[in-house]
Amino acid sequence: MPLNIDWKQILLHLFNFVLLFAILFFLLYKPVKKFMDKRMQYYKEMDENANKKLEDAEEMKKAYEEKLSAASEEIAEKKRDADLLVERERQEKMARAEKEAGAILEKARADGETEKKKIIEGAQSEIVDMVAEACRKAISADPSAAMDGFLSVANEDKDE
Repeated sequence: MPLNIDWKQILLHLFNFVLLFAILFFLLYKPVKKFMDKRMQYYKEMDENANKKLEDAEEMKKAYEEKLSAASEEIAEKKRDADLLVERERQEKMARAEKEAGAILEKARADGETEKKKIIEGAQSEIVDMVAEACRKAISADPSAAMDGFLSVANEDKDE
């Protein structure tokens, strides 16, 4: 044996190494690789689910934004309609109030005219009564003097 190398021992060690490698390959490598593949698949599925949920969330967000936009437009439209309705009702109430005020004013004028006529008629009848009473008193006191006074006043009116 040159250099003190025992080929038998080397082959035995090589065989042990190959055997150990094969056993470790089947016992460790395959389960570890299987575990790593499962783990990679698990994380890939999680990533896909997260991306899918993110896309769904973005779609829902867009849908909600569209609904919100539509709702905002609808609210603005209803507000405009309500404002128009309020303005129309206000104008109608103002027209009715003006009409009622005109009717009240016309009634007040008519009542005033009626009252004025009553007052004038009452004053005229009182004046007539007062003149008749004064004439009676004047005639009953001195009938000839009353007649002279009446004739003098009538002559004065005639001259004028």
